[in-house]
Amino acid sequence: MKTYVLTLSKVFPKTHKRAGEETKFETYCLLGIKKHTIRANYPLWEKRIAEIQQGKAVLSVRQWTGMPYRSKQVEIARLTAAHGVGIQMLKMIDLFRPTIIDGHKVELPDLAANDGLSFNDWYEWFKGYDLKEPLVIIHFTKFRY
Repeated sequence: MKTYVLTLSKVFPKTHKRAGEETKFETYCLLGIKKHTIRANYPLWEKRIAEIQQGKAVLSVRQWTGMPYRSKQVEIARLTAAHGVGIQMLKMIDLFRPTIIDGHKVELPDLAANDGLSFNDWYEWFKGYDLKEPLVIIHFTKFRY
């Protein structure tokens, strides 16, 4: 069976005003606070998540033990379709206005909270993203907007 790896940051990235501080994503995932993660490259994740939902693959949620790409990874969770793994497309005009996800109006502070971040931290994280291309919300549970 295929395994798709999704790595979460242990600390805030260098470009963030809280660079180097712990994100607590591992704890938030285990407690169900971090319901999803947001990534670029919707088409890639659409294909991968479809395989997981068909029972042909699993999602290995991991975290770096130290410096990204220069340290080992530790698995936080191994998720399957039974856990509710899924995706939703995220299109945003900017990082200040509510967005529509699958026909539902979603306030960005709510989106940030379900991503395991305060709105201010979420904004800092995503301020450099190219919003012309759709993002993907990768859900760890059955929760959907």
